[in-house]
Amino acid sequence: MWQEAAGVLEDGLKYYPGFITAMVALGCAYDHMEQPAKAQAILEESIKLSPENIRAHRTLIKIYTSQGRSDSALRSCAVILAVNPRDEEALSVQVACGGATKPELAKLMPLPPRELNVSAVSTNAQQEPQVMPLPSPHAGVVVQLEAWLRTIESRRLDRQATTSSDAKTSQ
Repeated sequence: MWQEAAGVLEDGLKYYPGFITAMVALGCAYDHMEQPAKAQAILEESIKLSPENIRAHRTLIKIYTSQGRSDSALRSCAVILAVNPRDEEALSVQVACGGATKPELAKLMPLPPRELNVSAVSTNAQQEPQVMPLPSPHAGVVVQLEAWLRTIESRRLDRQATTSSDAKTSQ
């Protein structure tokens, strides 16, 4: 079943390469088929396009922890916790990876969402954990809009270049 789903998703992505939902679903299918390298590659590509994709980060956390890559797992936890500071799964992974201790998390819990940057908690045991303010809650949307604007701008430039070269060749 997972192989068939992966085949359909791969075919779909040939026609719609930036379709985030399909990319994440394909990454999850690869994960279920026990192909972590393929899953990791497609999921990392999907979070480049959609940095706050919680589903992609959850699967990446699983892959990173199985590979012993605590720093990468903590970065994905931080994204999830930035959206939902009380996410129990991400908090437990964070504790397991040494990103914060339970007493430190207890201090963070009463604060309202979006006031802490859990990604800034130090992973170095010799340093004191530091909590820094989060960027705007709309930062992900802004990044996506800027990416779209760059795409539109590059397409316009391509069209202008094609139009001007067509005009020169017709003269």
